[in-house]
Order: sequence, then structure tokens, then C-alpha cells
Amino acid sequence: MKLVHKDIEKDNAGQVTLIPDEAEDMWHTYNLLQVGDSLRASTIRKVQTESSTGSVGSSRVRTTLTLCVETIDFDSQACQLRVKGTNLQENQYVKMGAYHTIELELNRKFTLAKKVWDTVVLDRIEQACDPAQKADVAAVVMQEGLANLVLVTPAMTLLRAKVEVTIPRKRKGSCAQHDKALDRFYEAVMQGILRHFNFDVVKCILVASPGFVKDQFISYLFKEAVRQDCKILLENRSKFMMVHSSSGHKYSLKEVLCDPAVTARLSDTKAAGEVKALEDFYKMLQQEPDRAFYGLAHVERASEALAIDILLISDKLFRHQDIATRSRYVRLVDGVKENGGTVRMFSSLHVSGEQLNQLSGVAAILRFPIADVSEAEDSSSDED
Repeated sequence: MKLVHKDIEKDNAGQVTLIPDEAEDMWHTYNLLQVGDSLRASTIRKVQTESSTGSVGSSRVRTTLTLCVETIDFDSQACQLRVKGTNLQENQYVKMGAYHTIELELNRKFTLAKKVWDTVVLDRIEQACDPAQKADVAAVVMQEGLANLVLVTPAMTLLRAKVEVTIPRKRKGSCAQHDKALDRFYEAVMQGILRHFNFDVVKCILVASPGFVKDQFISYLFKEAVRQDCKILLENRSKFMMVHSSSGHKYSLKEVLCDPAVTARLSDTKAAGEVKALEDFYKMLQQEPDRAFYGLAHVERASEALAIDILLISDKLFRHQDIATRSRYVRLVDGVKENGGTVRMFSSLHVSGEQLNQLSGVAAILRFPIADVSEAEDSSSDED
């Protein structure tokens, strides 16, 4: 994402002009947009024209419209973003108040205006425009007959391909059918890696499986690479890393990213940091429950006591359409930062973010223990 222009007043109202230059930027834009914002962008409109003879024809014209945002639709698989709203500035093609849907396009600038730019939204822009934050980890999570090819970016986990091949069982005295099917499966996974992973960007490719499937696949991969003289695989051999996982399904990615060997290798990526923070929270919940809070009311009480060391919060909460509820989450984030705490913003498209959403989307690791809120309330009611 490129920041072209930023104009924010002292009262936090203003506008920014951005150019999305890759698919992931659409996810960032989806998190920036709220109902009631004003969006100005280039779009295509179907226009009906009437000739002097009275015949009606229609044509598609490119025009620039400013919409008051009403609905926002994001497709996470295709990374496409559509914004529907009413026109705020009349032009020769579109009347004032007419409905239109803009599909934001890559490498075309758009201007977003808000009445209030809060710190969370400004941090999101900073994160999106930071060139260091790119998709630098890929993973192949596999078991016999099933493989998921995934890209792990700082903001989301993208399933790029799913390979499924039926592997017949080994028969007594004959393994030919089984071995042929395995070779077919490994070949399909190899083609998937070459098609979906950009080796210029990806720093590390994790190959995870239960048992010896990963070892057999890696030996097949490089044997084939030598036979086919596939230089791109041979040159990037050092980027492949084998890890254990309990299954070949996508959810196993969380335990893969928890592996200490993997965390050491990926220490500079945001995804590994999120997974570690969630793991620390679960450990704290088991060992010292008075230092691990979740749920908005409990976490707010801990924040008032200046007790929060690490705040874990899902970006899903900041897409809440109720302004009062959203500003409550923003105040919580600002309060933790002011008091020297760390804020970990989890992406709801990451496996770790999905897990945090099951814990209400907000959790905290505390500096010192605080008696459980419900217990404190019970004791005060007993005294009354």
C-alpha cells in the first residue's frame, strides 16, 4: 500500500489518499472502512443514452464518484472489496443520491474521508504502508492424500490450494497401486508449490505432516527437481523446513507456528508473535488464572487497575458498526499503550485470530494478579 496524501485536522477529522498495490491491501482497506465514511474512487458505470431519433442505447463509462458508504463486502479468497453507497457529488453520468457499487482495484488510488480518525485506524495505515510487512512465510500442511498450501502474511492466512488424491491401501505382496498413487499426490503438491509460491518473496517454506510423509515428500521433491532440472527448487532448497503436525488440515498450522524451531526461524514475522502471545496467555490461564483475563468487562477492569502487560485483541472488534462500542475498544487500546503495555492486534483471518475470537476477541496477560471480577462482585453483594 502506498500513502499518497494525508490531511487530518486537530479534531481528528480529515482524509487520506492510498494506492493498494497487492491483494492483501484490500484486507487492510476493509478494516479501514466504516459505514458513514466518504469514499472517492474511479469506477465503471453503465449509462443509458437517448439519440435524437429516440432510440435508447447503453454504454459503460469510467468516472470518479464520491460515495457515502452503506455496505462493505469483502471476499477473503479472491481478496476483492466492493463498497456500496449513495453518490455525494453529482456529475454528468450519476445523479446525487443514486446508488452505486465501487469495486476497488489494484494500483488505482482512492480517497477515504472520516469524521474521526482514531489511533487504531492510523496504526493500520502505518502497518499497511510498511514495506517490511509482506508475505514471507509459506506452509505445506499434509498427510497421505491431503495437502493444504498456505501463505502466511502479517495480516491473514491465505489458503492457496488444496490437493486431495485417493491413496489405495497396501495389499499383501503388492504395493504398486499405493506407490503410484503416492507419486501422483507428491507430483500434484510439487506443481502447486511452483504455481502458488513466489520464491523471490517467501523466506521460508514449512513442510508439516504426521509421521514420515514430509520426509518422503521432500526426498521426492528434490529427486524430481534434479531429474527435471528445476533450478528454482534447487536454488531455494535451504528455504524448506520440515516440522511435525498432528494432521494435514489447515487448523494444524497453529501448532506448526508454535514449534520452538519454527519460532526461532520466523522470529521477525508478526504471525509467529501472535501465536506465541496466545500460547503465553493459555499457559498463564492454567498456571496463574488471576493473571489471565478475557472478556471486555474483565479486561477493562484490569486496564483501570493499570495491570495489563500484554493486550490481545481481534481486529474483528474494530469493524463493529456501533460507534460507542467501537470507541470503547479504541479507549482500551489507547489506555494500555499509555500505561506502557504491549498491544497485539490479531487478524481474524489468521488461525490464532480465529481462536481469540472464540474467547470473545479480547484477552490480557497481567503484570500482577487481580482477584476474579465475579468473585469480587459476589463478596461485595454478601457484605451488603
